[in-house]
Amino acid sequence: MCGIPRNTYDLITGNDCVLLVIDVQERLIPVISEKEKIVENVIRLLKFAKIVDIPVVLTEQIKLGNTILDVQKEASDTKAIGKVHFNCFFCDEFVDKIRQIDRKTLVIAGVESHICVAQTAIYALPDFNVHIISDAVSSRTSKNRHIALERMKQAGAVISSTEMFIYEILQKAGTDAFKATLQLVK
Repeated sequence: MCGIPRNTYDLITGNDCVLLVIDVQERLIPVISEKEKIVENVIRLLKFAKIVDIPVVLTEQIKLGNTILDVQKEASDTKAIGKVHFNCFFCDEFVDKIRQIDRKTLVIAGVESHICVAQTAIYALPDFNVHIISDAVSSRTSKNRHIALERMKQAGAVISSTEMFIYEILQKAGTDAFKATLQLVK
């Protein structure tokens, strides 16, 4: 492009990422810190993924209920993968789905950041680029969320935000995708 060397901290691209939404469920969300903001940003991410054709993988921790309705509506074409392990990669169906999608960057949103999100992200790091959408992940306490973000960053995950992710994927103004996305970022 501009003769500038590329490295592992390159900007994210839509053609090589998958949006992973972890455990945004009926019995879990009510106890999550800043739950309204988290759900709002997860929904923004799902709407954006549709606009730019980013595949989505949804998980549900067994016995914590279904994915909440507002998220289900935005991900209606995505079947949630049930799991008992906190680390999504210990679920065969999840691994099969990730292999089928065949993209090298995981963009992660969901709960709880210090349990399922962190274990999945850290485990994925040797084989995937991992971007954590910081304003779309949380835990029951803000302290656990903060510690999880710090640990994932130390392990090599890129810490991002909903708008940062959206604009990195868009790359420029004036496109149809940009115009369709404006309602999500204003």
